[in-house]
Amino acid sequence: MMDVGSWLRGLGLEKYEAAFRENEIDETVLPSLTADDLKDLGIGIVGHRRKLLDAIAALRADANTKVPLSDTLPTIGRSPKDAAERRHLTVMICDLVGSTALAARLDPEDMRAVIDAYHAACARITRTYDGFLAEFRGDGILACFGYPARRRCGANRASGARYHCRGCAARDARGGAARGAHWHRDRPSGDRRP
Repeated sequence: MMDVGSWLRGLGLEKYEAAFRENEIDETVLPSLTADDLKDLGIGIVGHRRKLLDAIAALRADANTKVPLSDTLPTIGRSPKDAAERRHLTVMICDLVGSTALAARLDPEDMRAVIDAYHAACARITRTYDGFLAEFRGDGILACFGYPARRRCGANRASGARYHCRGCAARDARGGAARGAHWHRDRPSGDRRP
């Protein structure tokens, strides 16, 4: 329930509070007041009428957006497919070790090429192990196993991907990538893959 007097005070128009009270203007009548009604109430200053009409319009808009609350929650027909599912998720964060020292030795363009090649190799390896590449973060990646599709042995697949990403980086960190050589393709064999 709204107090019309405090509403008027909030607008800085408290001097009209008595006129509203005498004419029994309450929260049910207030949204339907017009400019002529305000003149009949004795509000002769145009600026005050405009301020009141704008505030009344805001009240109307506010009343239209409010949804009545019910005591019971609506029931929504859900199929078993829509139900929440609990599953194990394995997250792998893999970054290029020693990238700060490498960045000090290389031009920014060369360093960008090294990081791009590392991202591409890790992304390829992650996809090979049925991982989901969530994002690239600086000189590393964030990958999820068990998302979006549920698969078994997410931890084993993440471990295999980590091993191969590490091997790829270790070979190239010994000098190949830093000197401009290509990245080695490192496909896991079928018997190592879980």
